[in-house]
This record gives sequence, structure tokens and C-alpha cells, in this order.
Amino acid sequence: MDSSPVKPSLLERLSALLSREPEDRGELMALLHAAFERDLLDADALSMIEGALEISDLQVRDVMVPRSQMEVIRLDDPLERITGFVIDTGHSRFPTVGDGKDDVIGIFLAKDLLRYYAGREFDLRHMLRPAVFVPETKRLNVMLREFRVSHNHMAIVVDEYGGVAGLVTIEDVLEQIVGEIEDEYDFEEVGDNIRLVEDGRYRVKATTEIEDFNNAFATHFSDEDVDTVGGLVINELGRLPKRGEALVMDGLKFQVLRADSRRVHSLIVERAAPMAQA
Repeated sequence: MDSSPVKPSLLERLSALLSREPEDRGELMALLHAAFERDLLDADALSMIEGALEISDLQVRDVMVPRSQMEVIRLDDPLERITGFVIDTGHSRFPTVGDGKDDVIGIFLAKDLLRYYAGREFDLRHMLRPAVFVPETKRLNVMLREFRVSHNHMAIVVDEYGGVAGLVTIEDVLEQIVGEIEDEYDFEEVGDNIRLVEDGRYRVKATTEIEDFNNAFATHFSDEDVDTVGGLVINELGRLPKRGEALVMDGLKFQVLRADSRRVHSLIVERAAPMAQA
């Protein structure tokens, strides 16, 4: 008979560590970090627990795609133009607007184009799903619960005056817990760190090494303090930037394309507009 001791499960080890009930969140996090240091939790598990605890402190405005970066379909666009736009952007859902971005009529699913190309009857207005509108102050934990209950994947974010401030997806919320999820914003090749998206505008991975960035853009950023472009932006701002935030360095405009509460994922880089002469 095998008399070797049975290794306690992760739950049993955590239960032993948490034998004394923590008094507040700070004490809970200290205990969890102690568990990590004792190899009771790995780095990914600790990061997800921290993310799950943090989402109750975040609001929709902290993770939304800003209005200026919303890619929308216009109800009166010809179908051929809509098809090309869907292919070029690679998204699966699109807010559909009438007179402008404040006039969101519904949400169009890219898969519904299959009806048209299968020879079925197709009317864009009738294909739209109802749009869900949420205030920009809604807490992320509440937003996640509503996404789960309603089975919606996208909501339109409105400001206190009823104007459209941006949009938020279930992926935006989940990324606060599990980290970056590969999607249409991400790069197909690991080495494809710098990609031209349109004339003069480049999508750059935040993990791009500064030396590689300097070679691509003929810049002279130092890599003494930080190694990556994301680190360069954070170092310049002195904090983690939010999605949509922009700054100018060495004649280049850096705009954060994707970021969460822990890291920057990707940026849009282009030549900064020249300053107007006084």
C-alpha cells in the first residue's frame, strides 16, 4: 500500500493561509500576495483575483472605446461600402447610426451579411439588434452582470447630457480580470509589432522595444530607464494612461489604442501636426 503523504489541494492550502478572516481588502490582498510568495498561487491566478476585486472600483468610462474611436455603420451607406468596411475593420458588431454618432439606431452583426450573399432578403434597418445604453458612471462589476444576464456583448455609453460618449464590450470588462484577449485589435504575427493602418498612421504594440521603434521612425528615444514603447509612454506621463489618451514626444503623436488598469497594450503613432505660429 502506498503510504506516501497526500499533497494538500490548492483550496486546502489557501484555507490554511486564510484561517484568520481578513479585516479589509488591503489585508486580503496582503494574504493573497503572501500566498503567491509561498507558491500557493501562481502569477496569473493572483492577477485575475486582483482584477476581479478591482472592477468594482472602476466605471464604464475607464475602459470604454471613446466616441472618437467608435467605428460605426451609417444607415444610408450602400451595402457594398458596408461590406468593405466590415472586412477592413474586422469587428463582429457595429453601432449603426442615422444622422451622426449621437443617433444610434441599433447594433449590426457582421454575420448577418451572409444572408445577403446567400441571396436571402436583406434590409439593414430590420437586421439591427436593439442598442443598449448605459451611463458612463456604471460600475464594471454591475456592467459585467448585465452583459451576462442579457447576453448582450456591446453597450453604448452615454454622458450626463444623453450624448454618446463611447461604447463598451464584454471583452473590455473581462480584460480587466483576465488580461488581454486576442481580438480584432491585435496583431496576427508575434513579430509584427509595427503595422501601417492608413497613410501616416501606425499601430504599434506597447511591447515593441525602443531600439526597434527608433529604427522604424528615425527617433532617438533612450532605453536606459525603460525598454518598451509602452514603458516610454507611462514614464513620460508618470502614470498608466487610459484608452484614447494622447501625448506628443519628439514630433510624434502617441495615442493609446488599448489599455487596461494594469498595462498598455497598443498605440496609434503618427507625425504630430505642426504647431500654429502665433
